[in-house]
Amino acid sequence: MDIDVLGALAVRENGLSVTPTAPKPRQVLALLALHADQVVPVATLIEELWNDRPPRSARTTLQTYVLQLRDLIATALRRDPEGAEPRSAKDVLVTTPGGYLLNTAGGTSDVREFERLAGLGYRAMDAGDFPGAARQLGDALSLWSGSALADVQTGTQLEMETRRLEETRLCALDQRIEADLRLGRHRELLGELTVLVSRYRTHENLHGQFMLALHRSGRRSEALDVYQRLRAVLVRELGFEPSAGLRRLQRSILMSGPEPVLDPVAAGGGGERLSRVG
Repeated sequence: MDIDVLGALAVRENGLSVTPTAPKPRQVLALLALHADQVVPVATLIEELWNDRPPRSARTTLQTYVLQLRDLIATALRRDPEGAEPRSAKDVLVTTPGGYLLNTAGGTSDVREFERLAGLGYRAMDAGDFPGAARQLGDALSLWSGSALADVQTGTQLEMETRRLEETRLCALDQRIEADLRLGRHRELLGELTVLVSRYRTHENLHGQFMLALHRSGRRSEALDVYQRLRAVLVRELGFEPSAGLRRLQRSILMSGPEPVLDPVAAGGGGERLSRVG
């Protein structure tokens, strides 16, 4: 079974889609796909479908959705190659004590591949291998074709999972840009960072990276404008000033002194730090 969730939901068995069109069964499949090869408790699926107001028939209705998914899987299993060990839909969408499990049988998952490549990129960054980090993190980010589960109606569980995935995406993006900056690719980053700071209006590290890229491209006044726009948004919408590290970067650009570089930060850009080097 091959699973894609980093964009539109796509689940295939033997190359044939087993993704339903009805919203509720799609939610069930999406949650099972995100936790492929792991048991998803019935209670978790019920919470996803109905939040804290499940109908009395919730378990029976959930079983109906599972049967609908198994019908799609059974159709795809007819394409199993001759001589292969016979499988039923129950072998793929498995009933376990207290829950269900989607058995991928060694198939692909874009989330798993993203996490593998991003992990390689982080290790390369830690080792000072900036070309390797930029390459691995770029490959990881290329697996995203849009927001996670962009075409799936989300309840509480899927909403939490999509937020988590977006944070991991932002962390990988932050580190890939950091690697590119260390490789002197500041001009190549300007277009991408222009879009990113418009999308993430309070993300300090992205703004700091944009300031550095502009400053190193000879656009000092624009770099300072980026700081002032960010400061205005932070004060107006969140009630606080930019971080000390970002203020140091602004002063350094004002004085055209030694340039700081951005340290790696934790996922989500919530702990932005700047330090001097050289």
